[in-house]
Amino acid sequence: MLTELSIKNFAIIDSLQVSFESGLTVLTGETGAGKSIIIDAIGLLIGGRGSSEFVRFGKERAELEGLFTIHKGHYIHDVAEEYGIEITDDMVILRRDISANGKSVCRVNGKMVTISALKQVGSMLIDVHGQHENQMLMNDENHILLLDQYGSNNVSTELSSYRHIYSDYKNINEKLKQLTHDDQQMAQRVDLLQFQINEIEKANLMPNEDEQLMEEKQKLLNFEKLHTALQVSYDALTSDGQGLDAIGIAMRHLEDVSQMDEKLKDFSEIVSSAFYQIQETTYSIRDYYDTLEYDESRLNEIEARLNEIYVLKRKYGKDVQEILQYCDSIKEELDTLTNHEEHLIQLQKELSTVTNKLFASGKKLSKLRQQVADQLKNAIMKELKDLHMDKAIIEIAFDNNESQTVESVHFAKNGIDKIEFLISTNPGEPVKPLAKVASGGEISRIMLALKTIFSQHQGLTSIIFDEVDTGVSGRVAQAIAEKISKLSSGSQVLCITHLPQVAAMSDTHLYISKHEKEDRTYTKITSLNEEEKIKEIGRMISGVEVTQLTKEHARELLQLANKLKASS
Repeated sequence: MLTELSIKNFAIIDSLQVSFESGLTVLTGETGAGKSIIIDAIGLLIGGRGSSEFVRFGKERAELEGLFTIHKGHYIHDVAEEYGIEITDDMVILRRDISANGKSVCRVNGKMVTISALKQVGSMLIDVHGQHENQMLMNDENHILLLDQYGSNNVSTELSSYRHIYSDYKNINEKLKQLTHDDQQMAQRVDLLQFQINEIEKANLMPNEDEQLMEEKQKLLNFEKLHTALQVSYDALTSDGQGLDAIGIAMRHLEDVSQMDEKLKDFSEIVSSAFYQIQETTYSIRDYYDTLEYDESRLNEIEARLNEIYVLKRKYGKDVQEILQYCDSIKEELDTLTNHEEHLIQLQKELSTVTNKLFASGKKLSKLRQQVADQLKNAIMKELKDLHMDKAIIEIAFDNNESQTVESVHFAKNGIDKIEFLISTNPGEPVKPLAKVASGGEISRIMLALKTIFSQHQGLTSIIFDEVDTGVSGRVAQAIAEKISKLSSGSQVLCITHLPQVAAMSDTHLYISKHEKEDRTYTKITSLNEEEKIKEIGRMISGVEVTQLTKEHARELLQLANKLKASS
């Protein structure tokens, strides 16, 4: 769950630090006080799109930081390990700084990460649900994603298999497309490949040749230094009275007395070992010295060869090995182009085989989805019944049928299905697309139903609702309040609301206000006690003036909420 949130220099917020508790926390306040700005800040903290416009006017950067506590078995541990992030004491700290030039710096537990990594980690911790998600529900292209999310245990394996085959299907189609280019383009490509192959083969490159030549070049360039160093070393080791002679004298004397004392025996063995090692090295120095030969013409040859290889590196690869690999790959392409008809026939055979496999996988995937669709439909209708939409009928329509053939089906990344959620909200009316039938309040309830269902599958630590109760009142508002409260028993829920019924069900009530100081606007957050909570709920009921009657109404709402929570 989100336990601490720190916001600095963000929009109208100068500096704000707030602690969150488990259960249901509601945020209320006057319009424009900054409630949604706090949710925006959380959205950016978990990888949302940033902008310099979020930085408070006159400040260099906005700073966002959140502390999350997780349970030991949470699957975020696997992702953290993948990114090299350490998690200790079951705590995750997300931080994001947005500078006035729009650049972001993101960190997870102190380790700098990309925005995509922050988003991946953040999506496992918290789910921000605002009114824009109702728009997502209205777009039927997203319905297949919602269905797959619900049925991930049954669908994910076959979907992964389908996508693997689909990747092969796309690759073969791309190769066929390249083979069917017009003759002029193909002839130009053949000429280019033939030129490149000839240029590389003419050089007669050997693996690692460039490295070996550089090594030989360095020896020739440093000939004088090597020659002198080896000569002096050899002379020092072989001169009379020093070097090996001196060590040999010490060795013989120590051998004479080594039996007198164990320590002397150790000294004798060490000196003897050193003598024979130095003697062997001396011979090696002499042999290496004898091989030294300065050849200016050879140095010129090496320079010319390295220059030739350098020209090829600029065109075809960073080293000789990469150039040779490139040559092999364009030989294959040239063979494909020059033997156009044979390769075309072969690719068409491969495409036919892959298409049949893809069709079979798509049909299997579709069958699994239809089973999941029945379960999801029943689950949604059960939740809607609790939200006073018991007359609603949900259907999940598939735009395919058993008579589909491999020739008629349309293959896409997510399968052969086109899926759409249909609804009828009134008895006797046929089901129609959501966008054409459902009102704003109904869409909010459908989305809340889906969130209730999906929260049981996602393992999220926190869920945020940003004014999802818009467009409802009365007993529907009470039903939404009870549903959100029930949802908070399994996950921490933060909710911006204008409904007194939802506020009454809260375990923690935070009031957001703003004030002006020296011509600047500041946002303040206050945790309300019982009396303050009654007053605020009274304001939500009456609008402006809080009378004794509205306070009594607020007190009744709180008493009802406490009874409902105690009985659940």
